Amino acid sequence: MPKALLSLILLFVSAQLFAADAASTRSLIESALQSSIRESSEVARDSNRKPMQALSFFGLESGMKVLELSPASGYWSKILGPVLCSEDGQLVFAIGLSETFQNEVMALPGLECTSAINEELTLLNIPKFSFAEADFDLVLTFWNLHNLNDERRTHLNRAVFEALKSGGVYGVVDHTRRHMQPDNRAIGRRLDPVVVIKELTELGFEFEDYSPLHYHPEDDLAQEVGTPGIRGNTDRFTLKFRKP
Repeated sequence: MPKALLSLILLFVSAQLFAADAASTRSLIESALQSSIRESSEVARDSNRKPMQALSFFGLESGMKVLELSPASGYWSKILGPVLCSEDGQLVFAIGLSETFQNEVMALPGLECTSAINEELTLLNIPKFSFAEADFDLVLTFWNLHNLNDERRTHLNRAVFEALKSGGVYGVVDHTRRHMQPDNRAIGRRLDPVVVIKELTELGFEFEDYSPLHYHPEDDLAQEVGTPGIRGNTDRFTLKFRKP
């Protein structure tokens, strides 16, 4: 068989397998979204947070080893866990883990493959450190980086870079601040996406893509993110980085 033809056949087969894996993961995400472990208030946020599209954008696969940073009350955890635990995946949590999260959320059905590391760290206490585990395929952070000053953000992002395997993805979602906008109290919980891209590429990440999934043109980027009418509807940047 000519080498060129063989190469085309292998490329076709690989594409078909990739499509099948993606479809399988989407099906698992859909099942997780319908799970009874999710509260009605979480389901109500789906139309805004678009979890199916966001996790597909970041390239989630059911057999991955995933690290979720500071998961709060577990909105994303209750989706990620059932997807990963249904196959051979692993879901690891780190930083800012409350006792309620560890005792209740991690004990929910479908989260049997989850574990916690670096529990001693909080978003207000991030010195230079390394994660207790490594070789992650995917690290995710949702609305966390804006809580960190420049130094703590650098410590966290460097640790993420070191913990990812080569080719691994770092997915970042956060509230948008207008580029070069001076600091003031109202925008204290917003972050300039250009700054995030600059900081992460300087650490060695490759900026791979962005998504307009969470674009909200009605947000003028000038108000505090908890303001009535803005809360839950802020413009958010959704960025995908890869470790070479």
